[in-house]
Amino acid sequence: MIDSTHLAHGLAGDETTPDWPALTAAEVATVLARYPQLGQPMRIDWHSPRPLSAAALVAVGDDSVFIKRHHCSVRTVATLSEEHRFMTHLRGNGLPVPKVLRDVDGHSGIALGDWTYEVHAPAAGIDIYRETISWEPPSECGHARTAGRVLAELHDAAESYNATQRNTHILVARSELICAADPVAALQAQLPQRPGLADYLIKRDWQTELRQLITPWHATLQPRLVTQPRLWTHGDWHVSNLCWSNARNDARLTDILDFGLCAANFALFDLATAIERNAIAWLELDRGDAAVHLDIARALINGYAEIRPLDSATLELLANLLPLVHVDFAVSEVEYFHAITHSTTNADVAWEAFLCGHAAWFHSPSGQRLLQAIRSTG
Repeated sequence: MIDSTHLAHGLAGDETTPDWPALTAAEVATVLARYPQLGQPMRIDWHSPRPLSAAALVAVGDDSVFIKRHHCSVRTVATLSEEHRFMTHLRGNGLPVPKVLRDVDGHSGIALGDWTYEVHAPAAGIDIYRETISWEPPSECGHARTAGRVLAELHDAAESYNATQRNTHILVARSELICAADPVAALQAQLPQRPGLADYLIKRDWQTELRQLITPWHATLQPRLVTQPRLWTHGDWHVSNLCWSNARNDARLTDILDFGLCAANFALFDLATAIERNAIAWLELDRGDAAVHLDIARALINGYAEIRPLDSATLELLANLLPLVHVDFAVSEVEYFHAITHSTTNADVAWEAFLCGHAAWFHSPSGQRLLQAIRSTG
């Protein structure tokens, strides 16, 4: 049963009943019994409003832990461990990433019934954006610049990480479709292994829709994408996934959260995603230019370039990538909503508003101004 008092962020920026029930005290006690070093859980202090899983901060003794629960159709222990290995590598290379705790048997992921759990040490600093919805810009340009700089540091650390691609498409930010010579043919080839997505696409002329949204950008973009060095990426570099020393403009970034979308891509994929997540208020496009935060986009780029310099050709590639950087993840959201939560309404929103709508927006005057601002940053 889903607790009617706990609400999650909806696709329209509203609050809605979550897809998954909130964690309960009894459930938390069962999970933490596998972590005897922590002691007895005392209370649940906070439930996350993020909609794609259930998570909570739990007081344990004099400390707290972060517990996250996934349905097994979204994450198995194996696919969750892919995220944990990347996090461990980054942490070992000096990045501020909370430690993933291991249970009494040494496992970082736990399967109990239909659920898969992970337990993390508490994040350092202040989670000032934890109630912020996706695509809401940061309150300070200094936060964006710092976020850009730390993203570049993450990419420097990721260069020494070698692992095969994620073993799932579900709610993972990948780039195979946009890197393919023929994205429509690439998606068609994936469908036998993605029956839930195939079932959704039967009702649409999806080949035509996908080709129409990709064609204006893809022919000139794709040849350069396939030359980009392979690199594991965070995949969801939004300020709500970062913790801070304080709320001031000069705050330090103290911890990096939520590697659930991480995958093997390339560095500019992450930077473009950061701009798409933080610099465009997608749920407020009716405000015209006011929904586009050029200062945030420039701050992210300038912060990044402090560590990993970007020449004019790279900025051009970054701008050309931005209209398509969401494509693979949007398709994975369609699959999630149709095949796992069985919400045709949400699947339609993911296809029509997210996949198609976001790409189309870049043809608008506001979208063109953003792309030009990226090209001229520096």
